[in-house]
Amino acid sequence: MPSNLGLAHFWQQGDLVTHSVAILLLVLSIASWSLTITRFFQQLRFNRAMDSVFTSFWEADSIGVALEKIEREDKTGVFARLAQAGVQAAQAHQRHAERGIGAGVNLSETVTRALRSQIVRSQVGIESGLTFLASVGATAPFIGLFGTVWGIYHALVALSGSSQVVLDKVAGPVGEALIMTAAGLFVAIPAVLAYNALTRANRLIFAQLDGFAHDLHAYLTTGVHLPAVTGQAASARPVPVAVAA
Repeated sequence: MPSNLGLAHFWQQGDLVTHSVAILLLVLSIASWSLTITRFFQQLRFNRAMDSVFTSFWEADSIGVALEKIEREDKTGVFARLAQAGVQAAQAHQRHAERGIGAGVNLSETVTRALRSQIVRSQVGIESGLTFLASVGATAPFIGLFGTVWGIYHALVALSGSSQVVLDKVAGPVGEALIMTAAGLFVAIPAVLAYNALTRANRLIFAQLDGFAHDLHAYLTTGVHLPAVTGQAASARPVPVAVAA
């Protein structure tokens, strides 16, 4: 068995296409791992925020204090921005209910629109990067397979002029070319696992956002706190949420 077989030999014998495929897989791997690690720490911040922001908000004595507390506790800013959007919409409705574009629109509809718009904007930020992970997981195996096919073709072309082809001269280059398929799987599998884990974690965040939005809507339109998904116990006294300008 020749001793010059391996990754170094495969790289030396490769051409521009082989090198490009290998570099592309390396870049995709680095990018997907960087995104996964970044999103992992982001998820930790979300988990810590969900443990404290709701309690801080609903235990406040006034809406101004509640907004200050949730802004201080929520390091992600997602829940704080949702609360601000709902309160600002309620305040704007009080100022413009009888005139301008707010005329004829009830408070419930105004707050609902504001909360929905803010949830959509939050979802865009929370889901950023997931499309890239899904694309890497779907395409990396095929990129690696293409590198394998090209490497085998390149090796067979190099042996085509030989008068006698022995097994070790064929098996070595073919085995080296199969490394590209393994590299594609090495890139794809972590990306798929990260995508599935982050998608599941995001569903929990969206459920918390939706529940908090329902609580805010009920509170800003009726003045009563009816806890939903946020899991907070009903207060003996409602937090004063005067939405005066």
